[in-house]
Amino acid sequence: MSAVTVEAVRAIVAAVPDPELPVLTIDDLGVLREVRVDDDGHVEVDITPTYSGCPAMDAIRADVERRLGDVGMADVVVRLVLAPAWSTDEISESGRRKLLHFGIAPPTGRAAVGGPVALTLAVRCPQCGSSDTRELSRFGSTACKALWACNACQEPFDAVKVL
Repeated sequence: MSAVTVEAVRAIVAAVPDPELPVLTIDDLGVLREVRVDDDGHVEVDITPTYSGCPAMDAIRADVERRLGDVGMADVVVRLVLAPAWSTDEISESGRRKLLHFGIAPPTGRAAVGGPVALTLAVRCPQCGSSDTRELSRFGSTACKALWACNACQEPFDAVKVL
């Protein structure tokens, strides 16, 4: 096998889908933090959970190892990195568009860090675009989403929580 590059490894790993939001890759979500390759071809990949105890991290680790193993990279370590903590600010603009297209309201605004608390007056409906919406439950299909409904089109939808 020819020399393994950081760019080649990152391209492979960046395409791994998030198990809870399969419309997004771990790169879109901002979970993929860093890739390192040493001169001997040893690969280290750093990933960060979206929240403490996220059950998807084991699946992501296994998917990263499998994808790299499929192309002959066996000397791989996937590290869970907790700092800096992940926030919804990490979701790429492309990822936000993908969420909206998939029918999930992307997080709005920026997470407050040492400043004023962000106030969400409305979440725009990903189906019809109306801001006449209401939160049905703080808990959605996964811990990182809340369940909302649109008063205009009457459709329920998930919204990614701002963290």
